[in-house]
Amino acid sequence: MNTQQDRYDIYQIIHKGLRAFLAQTLVDTGRTDWADAERRQAQLAQLRGLLDLCEHHVENEDHHLHPAMEAVRPGSSGQTAGDHLDHGHHIEALRSRLRQIEGAVNGERERLGEQLYRELAVFVAENFEHMEVEERHNNAVLWAGYRDDQIIAIEQRLIASLPPPVLDQCLHWMLPYATPGQRLGLLTAIRAGAPAEVFGGLLERLRTQLTPRDWQQLQGGLAQAA
Repeated sequence: MNTQQDRYDIYQIIHKGLRAFLAQTLVDTGRTDWADAERRQAQLAQLRGLLDLCEHHVENEDHHLHPAMEAVRPGSSGQTAGDHLDHGHHIEALRSRLRQIEGAVNGERERLGEQLYRELAVFVAENFEHMEVEERHNNAVLWAGYRDDQIIAIEQRLIASLPPPVLDQCLHWMLPYATPGQRLGLLTAIRAGAPAEVFGGLLERLRTQLTPRDWQQLQGGLAQAA
């Protein structure tokens, strides 16, 4: 639990996006008709996108956040670093299951699809528990060792290292599932540094993801911020 609500939480919005992506993919996997080639291919593509993003997320935390933690409290990143190794093994196992489904015949695909669903459920559950540890323990280490502006600088270096497709996928899942205030703050920062056509395209896509009320609230907030 975040006991310092006034401190900058580097995990907050990205974890909301990841939780949404994990949960939605689990639900979609559970209702997939594996005998339907079009639905099967679409679901496998969604799963691969999720696993790729999870892999990037682990690597980014290993390269940017864990060294910052170790610099102020040696050994403090040990638990989450170990979890990341486990995540890597689970990601490879899930990818192997995807390949099995692609190579199976119709009667076998349904059985493999149900196995995939249950294995993915375990992966989702472990990720949810892992993110709680990061938000509670890792944040406490960062808050004790760094000012908020220093934590934001770490985050900016992490974001700058992301390939554009990965950043786009992060925004696709972060923005719709953040609170209105978080969404407005993030978009205001993006507008300050992005070309107008890029920001406009981002808003147009987001409009289709939000409820009419949330979209109206966002438009009003952006106008006021401008």
